[in-house]
Amino acid sequence: MDIDRALNVEELRGRSLKHTRRAYRLLPSLEQPRILDIGCGLGQQTMELARLSGREVVGIDIDHSAVSRLQQRIDQANAGDRIKAIHVSLFDNKFDDECFDIIWEQGVLHLLDESKSFAECRRLLKPNGYLVMHETILWFKCSQKKLPEFGFKLMEEHILPKHFWWTNYGAPLGDRIKAYRDVHGDASDSKKLAEYESVVASMKRDPDRTDCGIYLVKRMDDYG
Repeated sequence: MDIDRALNVEELRGRSLKHTRRAYRLLPSLEQPRILDIGCGLGQQTMELARLSGREVVGIDIDHSAVSRLQQRIDQANAGDRIKAIHVSLFDNKFDDECFDIIWEQGVLHLLDESKSFAECRRLLKPNGYLVMHETILWFKCSQKKLPEFGFKLMEEHILPKHFWWTNYGAPLGDRIKAYRDVHGDASDSKKLAEYESVVASMKRDPDRTDCGIYLVKRMDDYG
């Protein structure tokens, strides 16, 4: 059984899309923006960004199965002319310099090397382009001091409601796991369930650490 589908994890993750929309509205009007979605996963956000912009969005991820499922979603929507799904990492891509107007990521950059990530995002962004980061407040505050080094400046921020991710993801996921265990016990996909249970337990212990913001950071054209 597909545990993600059994628990409807995608529905829980999709609850953040309303904040994606709010953050997108904070961006300046860009003519025919080209967007890169880092760590696109199954592509909920990728599809939403395509809808919001009406232009081209490229989603990249190192998870081959997730990219394949996103490609199926693109095909079903007949959106292959505007949305691309590519199995590649941020650091291994073959994109040209300055080829995106917006780079968007949700909970990805904190897993990577900050300096390498900021340098690569700057390379990929057009002058005055935007890097939009959905990250924990704690991580961003620690990383913000590095932004000027790479020619970035924080322009806008959208702070999610306190404990948003615990209330809308962690707690209901825990309830769904319990219900699944009540029916199936430990017989099916116990490793994946255990991973989710570990995430839920960590969030429950300290929900403050999951508090997030969406930060709109501009590549400054006069850098260097």
